[in-house]
Amino acid sequence: MPATQRGQAYRLGPHKWGLRYYDAKGNRRRKSPFPSKSTALAHFRDVIEPQLRGEPAARPDLTLSEFVPIFLERHEVNVRPKTIVALRERMRRAEQAFGTVPLSELECMAEEIANWRTKLPERSCFAYTAALRQVLRAAQRWGYIGSNPVLSPGRNPQPSPRGVRAFSREEVETIAAELAPAYTALPVFAASTGLRPEEWAALERRDIDRRTGVLSVRRTVSDGEVVELGKTARSRRQVPLSSRAIAALDSIMLRLDTPLIFPAPEGGHINLDNFRRRVWAPAIEASGVGRPARIYDLRATFISDALAAGVPIFTVAKIAGTSVRMIELHYGALLDGATADIAGRLNALDAARDRAAAQGD
Repeated sequence: MPATQRGQAYRLGPHKWGLRYYDAKGNRRRKSPFPSKSTALAHFRDVIEPQLRGEPAARPDLTLSEFVPIFLERHEVNVRPKTIVALRERMRRAEQAFGTVPLSELECMAEEIANWRTKLPERSCFAYTAALRQVLRAAQRWGYIGSNPVLSPGRNPQPSPRGVRAFSREEVETIAAELAPAYTALPVFAASTGLRPEEWAALERRDIDRRTGVLSVRRTVSDGEVVELGKTARSRRQVPLSSRAIAALDSIMLRLDTPLIFPAPEGGHINLDNFRRRVWAPAIEASGVGRPARIYDLRATFISDALAAGVPIFTVAKIAGTSVRMIELHYGALLDGATADIAGRLNALDAARDRAAAQGD
């Protein structure tokens, strides 16, 4: 295959492009995704074509701060905008320390990176290091560096999980009493279903099936936009409605101008940041419940109550849309307590079977 061939860019979808070309043996190859047609063709020109000629790909010696926007532009094709915002924020610490350093030099600075990590805040070290590791992994993959210097200092352990707070029934009702009438049912409902704030903020009347006694989690609110969830077990799922959850729903004065269960005053979706600051925080202050008392702790209350009631951890994870590992990390003490009565429940099962067998005789 002659080295003068031209790569062909093709559209995959909105802001997604692919590249196809023939390798040195004449085999058809594809590579994707790219954020634009010009980026795909530039990749062929700068990376693929030199390889076909048997030459190393020419790479500009970018600094870390010059490379980060390139990485984010390519990465945002496959992730939500919220992820890009988080990565950009987490890379600020690394850019403050190494932003003006060319990648070729940064590749040899494993010791300096190790020293940088020791000065990071304990709870933020994992996130900042993981972001830099991810960016430089891409730099290595795309030929800007030969090795990833963030790997040399060793593993990047996650911090111990933050403690969770489970509200008592009295605390939930006390908080509810301090909220405006439109949101009085919210604490009880959230603590009875385990929905994330982003999930109950997008909940609509059509998601409630009173006949079967379940609600369907079909969408979430992310950065003010409604995102339809994929059809996976952890995202789009069904949650059983207890009598307490149904009573909370029955107490809500539904509005004709919006399908939302918990709308903002103007009828649209709640801005959760504003809600925390303007509604939730004053209610917590007035209730005397004491801090920390996050909205997310209502979800923790549901999970804690389910485990205390003896619901199997696999079932709890499925209903809550999370993993068994995450529940084990955050609710280990409750799991220990939940297993204490296993022998008693097995004995009760055996006794019931013995009674059934005796009646059969």
